[in-house]
Amino acid sequence: MNFKTKKTDFIIDEFNSHPKKGLTSKEVEQYKEQFGLNQFEEAESVSLFSKVIDQLKDVTVIILIFAGVISTYIAITEHPDDFSEPIVIFSIILINVIIAIRQEGKAEKALASLQSLSAPKARVVRNGQEEVIDAIELVPGDILLLESGNKIPADARLLSSSNLQVEESALTGESIPVEKNENAEVEENSPVGDIFNTVFSGTLVTKGRAKAIVVATGMDTEMGSVADLLNRTKEGKTPLQSRMDRLGKQISILALIAGIIIFTLSFMQGEALITSLMTAVSLAVAAVPETLPVIVTITLAYGVQNMVERNAIIRTIPSVETLGSASVIASDKTGTLTQNQMTIQKIWAFPHEPIEINNTFNEDENWVLKMMSLASNAAIEDRDGEEVNSGDPTETAIIRLLQRKGFSKNELDKAYPRIHEIPFDSSRKMMTTIHELDEGYISITKGAFDHLPVDFSSAADEVGQKAKSTHDSFAHDALRVIAVGYKKYAQLPENLSTEELESGITFAGIVGMIDPPREESLQAVKEAKSAGIKTIMITGDHAATASAIAEKIGILEKGDKTITGVEMSEISDEKLTETIRDYSVYARVSPEDKIRIVKAWQSHGEVVAMTGDGVNDAPALKAADVGTAMGITGTEVAKNAADMVLTDDKFDTIVHAVEEGRRVYENIKKTVYFLLSCNISEIFIMLIAVILGWGLPLIAIQLLFINVVADGIPGFALSREKADPTIMKNRPTAKGESIFANGGYLNITIASLAFIITTLIGFYIGAFVGVDSAITASHEVGQTTAFIILGWSSVLHIFNARSKESIFKVGITSNLNLFLSALLSIVLLTLVATVPFLADIFNLVDLSTVHWLIAIGLAISILIVVELQKLIMRKMNKAF
Repeated sequence: MNFKTKKTDFIIDEFNSHPKKGLTSKEVEQYKEQFGLNQFEEAESVSLFSKVIDQLKDVTVIILIFAGVISTYIAITEHPDDFSEPIVIFSIILINVIIAIRQEGKAEKALASLQSLSAPKARVVRNGQEEVIDAIELVPGDILLLESGNKIPADARLLSSSNLQVEESALTGESIPVEKNENAEVEENSPVGDIFNTVFSGTLVTKGRAKAIVVATGMDTEMGSVADLLNRTKEGKTPLQSRMDRLGKQISILALIAGIIIFTLSFMQGEALITSLMTAVSLAVAAVPETLPVIVTITLAYGVQNMVERNAIIRTIPSVETLGSASVIASDKTGTLTQNQMTIQKIWAFPHEPIEINNTFNEDENWVLKMMSLASNAAIEDRDGEEVNSGDPTETAIIRLLQRKGFSKNELDKAYPRIHEIPFDSSRKMMTTIHELDEGYISITKGAFDHLPVDFSSAADEVGQKAKSTHDSFAHDALRVIAVGYKKYAQLPENLSTEELESGITFAGIVGMIDPPREESLQAVKEAKSAGIKTIMITGDHAATASAIAEKIGILEKGDKTITGVEMSEISDEKLTETIRDYSVYARVSPEDKIRIVKAWQSHGEVVAMTGDGVNDAPALKAADVGTAMGITGTEVAKNAADMVLTDDKFDTIVHAVEEGRRVYENIKKTVYFLLSCNISEIFIMLIAVILGWGLPLIAIQLLFINVVADGIPGFALSREKADPTIMKNRPTAKGESIFANGGYLNITIASLAFIITTLIGFYIGAFVGVDSAITASHEVGQTTAFIILGWSSVLHIFNARSKESIFKVGITSNLNLFLSALLSIVLLTLVATVPFLADIFNLVDLSTVHWLIAIGLAISILIVVELQKLIMRKMNKAF
């Protein structure tokens, strides 16, 4: 039942409770049975075995398993002293499975953190007696006693309160404490941040005390609904994972078709069944780029390292690339786009004009500031160079400005000693203090403008007219207005009541404050826009404040709209999806609203990066393509639900992370181009040679060595390739866009043709042409020549893959790691072919000088072919 609009008498009767006596022990047991314990339910966890089986269902992994099993059988029956081939295959499978499983389990951690927010103890009235119980034992109907410093253990409707303030940032994202009052009127569809007659589980009492009746426990609380959303929200695959899945299926289909063809041809040509199977295994090994998953992971891991240096900690490795595809950044306002520090922007002292605080203050303006400081209880201390604040954020803003203007709060208090105080009251929304002057006494009243006891009713009242117009001007700029007035006494009045001190006061002036935007936010939003990324604001703050900040930063532009959670509740998911692009600011929203917003953008194919710090953000962080939590102000729940944590809580860090993500994805695309050019060519080299009746140009272990050493070692260094200078001028990569987009298929085809032609020429010369009298043409000589040509040309191709620019412009050694890796691969390939015991392992034989020269010439041709292609493409103004 929704208790926020019900009368407290109705609630008490509903649970058969009593404001003074509470529940009886019998009723407590009855409600425990009915409502359960005050704790959150956890989603069913997946066993390690299930996770392993799930990873083994991948099509490319199945092909490798099949190849490994056949290879093991062949090793047992044909060469029991050599198991190098199956060991390599199964090692690659194991590495890939371990890496994949390590990425799972965020939801469990998020819920574990959520449990920790529950208060361990609660003070209640039961059986007419006060007692302290474990919070898990609370039931609806319990009378809860709260005071400053208490963590609230359940949702409870206030019965009575005194100056109660509650910090609800865990639920609303707004750090300024909220004033609570049992008499507050609440509308039916009010968001959590506007329900002032109820306190919520997991929030913190910062001031005052209260008595309340528990209306919801466990999963029925607002915090429980967040836990339920976390349980129900499923994480989708990242764009990269989807692309790699599609790539795996494409390779698998190609390998399956080629395997069937080559097995059939081999068997029909009279080969034994085991030999035909060995040929099929060789083709499977040739088809699968074994090092691709490892190289992709290393590329992502290197991106993770780079992001740490840019104040972003990546919790799930694939998120690095997903960031590069981000097309929408849904940012929280407080602390991310803003400084999370209330700051005075303007001041007005009658009879002057309002001024910005950067201007020099006159005597009246200084006096308004001093009076506000005297009537404040906040303090700012410098502890080892670090600013430490205590007290209300609005009063802290006043003291901060006082210090900025060269005054000291301590000296001010000494000059005007406080001798009496009427504390701030949430119903009056003001406070009054009395101070001693040289010539008498002064009472200072500070509070909300519309509550200050000054009569502005006269139309002829110049002060009133000016005060109202100035207040409206400040409010239009979404500034929070604090007013101050005073009353002087020659003698200290005997009656220090509110009626005496807060009547007939003289109005002095007002200040307008706001949590201002971070200086770097404006530039970061502009940079994101130039990169084709839409920035939206999702906040628990009021629409006017959110819109004002969004407009200053550049998020809310001409034609953009603001929508509130209440307005969202009145439209369907279909309507929201249809109109989602109209809105740039979403204010006063609930956790459910945030998920709706994320999903509405995602339904348009957008990749959404979502920021947040509170418990209320956790479900949406999990639902977003890249959930981003704040490292400084963020709750553990938010961090554990997120993919990335910002250690500086700054919006521009997200934009820098997007740039790194784009670099990572570009390098992965280069890796795919580099590896598949070789792997695709290997399939057709094998097929063509068998169709022509030449026999196998390469055997499985030779192909494995080329794929791991010639392709793998240089491929690892490709992860460190620098980003193109114009990378943040390009549009984001669309979620469904193929990894072969923008000419990928053409580039792979051209490179593969070069590999196929040169390798087959080398194999034919070695196997059938006597080019040197010292070496007789043979199948083994052909295989050795083909091995050298394909291995060397694969290594050299890494220089083609680095950039769309010519290698002469980029330079051979500009990526030193890559150059040294390529050099190492060439040396290893040469050693395997020339060192006798190694050559024996790989079934290689000696070559003549002429064969070596032919191999060198044919291997180098890959550089010439791709350089010509780049030149033609540039002439045709097409992207490589």
